[in-house]
Amino acid sequence: MIESSLVTDWLLQHGMRILVIVVIFLVVYLVMKKLVPRAVQRTLSRSMRGHPKVEVEKRRATLNRLIISLGFFVVVVISAILILAELGIDIAALLVGFGVVGIAVGFGAQSLVKDLIAGFIILLENQYNVGDVVRIADIAGGVEGFSIRRTLLRDLDGTLHFVPNGEIRVTSNLTKMWSRAHLNISVAYKEDVDRVMSVIRKTWEEMAEDPDWKPLLISRTPWLLRVDAFGDSGIVIKVVGETQPIKQWDVMGELRLRIKRKFDEQGIEIPWPHTKVYFGDDLKLADVQRFTEHH
Repeated sequence: MIESSLVTDWLLQHGMRILVIVVIFLVVYLVMKKLVPRAVQRTLSRSMRGHPKVEVEKRRATLNRLIISLGFFVVVVISAILILAELGIDIAALLVGFGVVGIAVGFGAQSLVKDLIAGFIILLENQYNVGDVVRIADIAGGVEGFSIRRTLLRDLDGTLHFVPNGEIRVTSNLTKMWSRAHLNISVAYKEDVDRVMSVIRKTWEEMAEDPDWKPLLISRTPWLLRVDAFGDSGIVIKVVGETQPIKQWDVMGELRLRIKRKFDEQGIEIPWPHTKVYFGDDLKLADVQRFTEHH
């Protein structure tokens, strides 16, 4: 009876307190999940006023995930400390023990500290967000996740790469604010270059007026259209224009399709590799035949 009474007393005193701590933890976490997105939205509406909507959405999603995950970690640690105290464990001695272990581990965890500092700088400078397409650590792909310690990249093959932030030296963001459609189009040397460039420009402008593609194009006409090189088989014409973030590949694919159709309609030749053999004006037909027979 005495032991049963002691257990009952402990449950009424400490057990109720632990239950209250758990309930408070759940309430704080749910409130945090509710309030953080609103606070982030209000902050970004002021700090990123005038930015493209897609940029604001990517930044909002990144900050929401990061702040909520960090808040969850902090609440769990505090709750765990309070529960341990209710269980009669000496928190001071435990913290001292963790401190000694932490010093020892710290010498071997310099890379972790490096990752955390790099992640904080990336977040502070807004180098990229979830949803961006970037090239970092010799890997190009879409950012599927970001934390203070690591970045998750999904490449075109579907492989998910976990990149420690401390390993990032140079970051190339392919979808920051706006993107660029950049094509090199070859035509045969016999074609009228001015006519070809006019067809390409008109094709872009028609696409910019198409209701399905107009929202994706920033440039109403190519801002750069020029002869870029004399290739081995044809003349290379460069076409450059600006698109909405991450839409440049869609635009370039559709533009190539439309240009091919226009070239077919206009009879404009797209060259392929070939070689012409020239024997000179004074070479007789018989000499050509003998040359052919021997070679």
